[in-house]
Parts: sequence; structure tokens; C-alpha cells
Amino acid sequence: MLTVLIALGANLLIAIAKTIAAALTGAASMVAEAAHSWADTGNEIFLYVAARRSVKPADASHPVGYGREAYVWSLFAAFGLFVVGAGVSIMHGVQELFDPEPADRFGISYAVLAIAFVLEGTSFLQAWRQSRREASASHRDVLDHVMSTSDPTLRAVFFEDAAALIGLVIAFVGILLHQITGSAVPDAVGSILVGLLLAVVAYVLIRQNRRFLIGVAVEPDVRAAALQRLLAHPAIAQITYLHIEYVGPGRVFVVAAVDLAGDTAEHEVAATLNEIEDEVATSPRVAWVVLTLSRPDAPALDPQNPADSLHG
Repeated sequence: MLTVLIALGANLLIAIAKTIAAALTGAASMVAEAAHSWADTGNEIFLYVAARRSVKPADASHPVGYGREAYVWSLFAAFGLFVVGAGVSIMHGVQELFDPEPADRFGISYAVLAIAFVLEGTSFLQAWRQSRREASASHRDVLDHVMSTSDPTLRAVFFEDAAALIGLVIAFVGILLHQITGSAVPDAVGSILVGLLLAVVAYVLIRQNRRFLIGVAVEPDVRAAALQRLLAHPAIAQITYLHIEYVGPGRVFVVAAVDLAGDTAEHEVAATLNEIEDEVATSPRVAWVVLTLSRPDAPALDPQNPADSLHG
């Protein structure tokens, strides 16, 4: 939530400044940057809604909670980035190529771009720190964690801020070449490049949110660790089936088929399974857990076997 709020505040201030600068200077790249920042501001509102609604507790109609709301609202944000940010930037750049408008007061553009870089950099640093902290806990590099994390708000802020910093550099070069050459072409090309950059980021975000919306299993290392934790329970002799699926940011749905240790009487089986389910469900990362008895002669899963960890 802190990462989203910092990004929202930074983008709102930047959007206002860029809009004023675009009106005063007429620079195509500044118009593209203003559209980019307004798109990002709207997106942060969607991400704020996503973060708030996804933590609603489970109820009778939603037994695994409302975690997937995060992917729905993050998908709206990604579409907004594509339509508003990328669409306006590319269209305005193409328009400037065929019907260029004069630009002046370049110093205003440079000042606004510098301020925007500081604010965007502050927001990006917050997203980077959170990503690095979580990646270290998961023993992954930062970019791999951002791509695979079940938290869509972190991924969106990280990529949007990274794209914003790159876009500012592109806009600066385009405006500088416009000032040096007197031609509006570099400025218009800069606007188009900013739009293409946003389109790529939007595609990545849409693709990842779609994966989690339709259901995606946890990573093999997470699955193997969960299998080991379950097998460590004194009442479980072996596990023959295990399915763990993300149902929200950091929240999973667990289904497992187990063999109980010892010769448990039939009337005690249900009570034992319910007891284990209750213990597993105490984890804040488990939204729902269902345990059943294994089929006779079903092969046991081995947490040390990668094939079992992937396909069991």
C-alpha cells in the first residue's frame, strides 16, 4: 500500500507539471509525457482499489476470499496505460510528423523533466526496495521476482516507474534535438517511442494479470517447500497428490491427498484430516485447504524429486 500511495502522489504532481509545460512549450514529447503521467495517476487509483479490495476476508459466497480482485483491477490499470498512455503518445507523435507545431521555452521542459525524474526516481526506489526485500526472502533476483510475484500492484508500480524514467530520458533527447536542429521530427519520434515503450509495459502487465486470473500454480520451489512442511506433520505418512494455486497476492488454495500415519480408525479419519486442515490454514498465506485420503497404491510424492514437485 505504501508503494502504491507514493507512486500515486508522485505521478499526480508530475502529471500537473508536465501538462502545464506541454501547454507552454508545445513540445510533442512533453505532451506524450503528460499523457503518460495522467495514465499512471489513474492506474495508481486502480491499484489502490486492488490493494484494498483484495484483502477483504472470506465469506460464504467467496470461501477463498477476494484475492483475485487484485488482478481484475490491475488489469484495468494495464488497459488504461495502453489506451491512454501509449495511444495518445503514438497518435500525437504521428500527428506532429505530418503537421509539426513550433516549440519554444525549452528551459521549462528541461526543468519539469528534471523534477519528474527526481519524483519518479523516489517512487521507483520504494518499489525497488520492496522487490529486493521480497526477492531476497525468495532467493531470486529482483527482476525474476517482479515478473513472477503474485502481487500485481508491486509489478505494476515497478514497471510503470521504470518505464517513466526511461521515457523521461527519451523525451529529454527528443526535445534537445528539436532545440539544436530546429526540426520537430526528433521530438515527434520521441513521443512515438514513449508510446511504444508504454505499449510494451502494458502488454507485459496484461499478460501476467491474465495468467493469475485464470489460475496459476505456485513456483516449483514453493511447492517443494510446502510438500516438505506437510510431510513433517506427525499425522501424515505420505502425500500422493498436491495442488497449490494462487488465489490472490501471497494467498494460495491447497488441495492434497494424504496417507495418515498408523492404523487410524475410520471414525477418527475425518477428525484427523480436519485438525490438519485447521493447522495448515493458520498460515496467513493459505486462503483455503482441502485434504482427502489417497487412493490405494497411489505413488507417494517426493519433495526432492523435481518431477513430483511439478506434476504431483
